[in-house]
Amino acid sequence: MKKLLPEGFREVSHGADAALEVWARDLPGLFRQAAQGMYALMGATPTRANSTSRTLSLFASDDESLLVAFLSQLLFLLEQESLLFTNIVLELQPGNLKATLEGIPPGSIQREIKAVTFNDLAICQEERLYRVSIVFDL
Repeated sequence: MKKLLPEGFREVSHGADAALEVWARDLPGLFRQAAQGMYALMGATPTRANSTSRTLSLFASDDESLLVAFLSQLLFLLEQESLLFTNIVLELQPGNLKATLEGIPPGSIQREIKAVTFNDLAICQEERLYRVSIVFDL
């Protein structure tokens, strides 16, 4: 089996929906890679416009719910404010996420994601990596 990089994502087959396998050395890295992977699934490309900053504070009962809330908030901000976040700084504590985001308008989006799902969502730690599979409703 091919050795994986310390952080990354890849699209995996999932019927009519889209899915990502994401991995990283720590939870903040996992959340950042999930965001980058989601944008890649959408074919979202940034423009060269001036960046805009946003901060988020999210609360959830577990890491999986926090991940879904985080990605869902990024989708909302992309749809409502036309912001694609290229710089994401995260602080994670159990049940609590604080994010500082820098975003710019997207140049194009090839595929719309309607929602982040809980379908088979489970963050696990294997060896030195955190892993998760995320299914997106198209």
